[in-house]
Amino acid sequence: MPTAFRKEFRTEGCTAHIRRRLCGQNYYTYTIRYRRNGYNIEVTNKNLETAKTLFIEKLKTAEKVVKKGNIPITFNAFSLYYFEKFRMKKVAKSTYVSDIGRYNKYILPYFNEKEIKKITAEECQDLLEQIKSEGKGKTADEIYSLLSVIFKAAIHHSIIAKNPLDIVFHQKHQRTHGTALTKEEEKLLLDSTKGTKEHLMFAIALYTGMRPNEYETAKKVGRFIVCRNSKRKNGKEETKKIPLTPMLRPYMENIEFFEFYKPYTLREKFNAILPNHILYDLRTTFYSRLKECGVADNAIKAYVGHSLGELGNAYTDLSDEYLIREGEKFSY
Repeated sequence: MPTAFRKEFRTEGCTAHIRRRLCGQNYYTYTIRYRRNGYNIEVTNKNLETAKTLFIEKLKTAEKVVKKGNIPITFNAFSLYYFEKFRMKKVAKSTYVSDIGRYNKYILPYFNEKEIKKITAEECQDLLEQIKSEGKGKTADEIYSLLSVIFKAAIHHSIIAKNPLDIVFHQKHQRTHGTALTKEEEKLLLDSTKGTKEHLMFAIALYTGMRPNEYETAKKVGRFIVCRNSKRKNGKEETKKIPLTPMLRPYMENIEFFEFYKPYTLREKFNAILPNHILYDLRTTFYSRLKECGVADNAIKAYVGHSLGELGNAYTDLSDEYLIREGEKFSY
């Protein structure tokens, strides 16, 4: 490949810019971008001629990003407007990041810059069926939910009058609840990882009931493990604290600082030991054992990060002493 190349590419009356990036030893990718006259087109390929061909194909099928006043009325442009102006402020940061990831992977390639008013119920139905056919029922639920809020926002902005999802048939995925480990399986998990870094990680996960996406935020603070509560709505940042119970204390002796591996790394190790369980079952096990040990419901909800209800959240502030006292019951 020549070291010099034209940084502009002219075709179909458009002048696009070409950017070359070094991705490895003697390995480049070429990005051709055109953002003028209402168009937003971008293609990337490791072969320049292939990138040009793809760009021409995309240009022929592209639709202009049209605006109604200051509000974009094509799908991708409006969705990004909605995410940045509204959804970012409404949901937790982790939820927002997950939403953007799902949007980019499943929704954007399907609708791109098509005018929202031209999107049909049949197209939405086909997208959901396609995802379900891949065995991704939970993902289909999440995509349905995302599409719903985007279309509702479009209605509120007077871009469309009706939600195309109104006549789409979508049966919610039946989720299977977690299964608690037996006490023999708990012992097997901890015995199998003795002498490894995973040993402490699994012990903390088992005896705190944290969600896997909360592991990386966990730290020891006094007589508690404190972490982010990932299931808070309206973008509210909140932490929860789980006391160092009789079950957890032996593993935390002389430990002031710890780190978790990424959940996918722990899942691989966990599944190798307990192939009939999932990592989230550690949370189910913690909850089940708390109930068996007679820990008060309010304390359990505080440990696992569940709501106490609108009235309870407003008027209940559980003391550290109470949480520690109830935690002392957690012994088996």
